[in-house]
Amino acid sequence: MKIIVFGANGKTGQKVIEQALSNGIEVTAFVRNAEAIKIKSEKLHIVVGQATQYEDVKKAMNGQDAVISCIGGPGTKVSTIITDITKNIVDAMKETGVNRISQIASAGIHGELKGVIGKIISYVLKNTLKDHKGAFEYLQKSGVDFTIARPMSLTDGEFKGEYREAEEGVPDRGMSISRADVASFLLKAIQDDKYIGKSVGLSK
Repeated sequence: MKIIVFGANGKTGQKVIEQALSNGIEVTAFVRNAEAIKIKSEKLHIVVGQATQYEDVKKAMNGQDAVISCIGGPGTKVSTIITDITKNIVDAMKETGVNRISQIASAGIHGELKGVIGKIISYVLKNTLKDHKGAFEYLQKSGVDFTIARPMSLTDGEFKGEYREAEEGVPDRGMSISRADVASFLLKAIQDDKYIGKSVGLSK
């Protein structure tokens, strides 16, 4: 299997690469700076480009079997960068015949965070959530086989391979999950048809 990882230089993206390689998956890391990737493997290919540039994305997409996107935005500022990059990825997928993608998004894009804490988080992250929701809506109408992962607060904790999933809302009393476990889900999702078209809340 061959996958391309966007946001490969981020903490979650690097966990995806490590786990994919350990499972014998051939990985293309799409990055702005090749030096950001310290991992070495014969099965790892590094492509330098701008995800905001459609031709860069399309060129890197050729020959892939699936996509994992860990693209992040500029914090809490008003932005459409995640939506815009998702459009480039999806359009390139359709043009090159790639049909499977799993993508990370912030928990809260469906208004699923309840209670006082949920309201606070939703207010503070309103711009981020709007951008992630725009990406989700584009995926939803695109016709590609997608899965959205909606993790609770991300930590640098170790990989356990044990976490809870919720298609409706988020796991009960879920507060956090390690990036390593999110990476595990993203890889699992592209290999299991039961996650096609699903938006899944995650927590430990």
